[in-house]
Amino acid sequence: VKNKAFKISSGNSTVLITGESGTGKELIARAIHAVGPYGHRPFISANCGAVPENLLERELFGYDEGAFPGDRRGGRPGKLELANGGAILLEEIGNLSLYLQAKLLRLLQDRRIERVGGARLIPVDVRVIAATDSDLQDLVRKNLFRDDLYYRLSVIPLVIPPLRERPDDIPLLLEFYMKRFGDLLGKNIQGYTDEALKACVKYYWPGNVRELVYAVEYAINLEENSR
Repeated sequence: VKNKAFKISSGNSTVLITGESGTGKELIARAIHAVGPYGHRPFISANCGAVPENLLERELFGYDEGAFPGDRRGGRPGKLELANGGAILLEEIGNLSLYLQAKLLRLLQDRRIERVGGARLIPVDVRVIAATDSDLQDLVRKNLFRDDLYYRLSVIPLVIPPLRERPDDIPLLLEFYMKRFGDLLGKNIQGYTDEALKACVKYYWPGNVRELVYAVEYAINLEENSR
């Protein structure tokens, strides 16, 4: 996965990153942008599942003055405009409404957007990286996600495997976060017992890397010895 991500970092094609929650989809997206030729340009993140639809439209596409009561004088650019020349990460893309899916499809097709309440098309040169833990193909079958948008997004699909399928990564992650939280908490933790390592490697990790991070933070907080 990392080799594939490195190969595609130099281009501008749309990327669809899928995987369970906590596998590191945002980390991969940021790495793709950072190592590419546009790594010095903006990287903007937007969570499509954390904001109501009417607010998400303004957040992504911006708005012109007079679009709604109490708006900012002169309007406001959206995250797509702010990411111009760089990349935007659309997290939880499966939660995007059909209306906003249509607007996003227009961006991918024409590289232009229209602000809320606006009457002009604004050219935008931005790499779109979408991420989700939903089965988009299943949503397409249920008519909850546009099939044409799905194909536009999945030009380059990246599937991040869950931590339970990457047992060799577990000792590396444990070592890294042991040092990180040891430094933060001022503790000189030297390592894990063999029993603890075996338990971690055998564990299912339903929360993936995110769960492992919190488990290490908990352990380092409570540990009084060097192991």
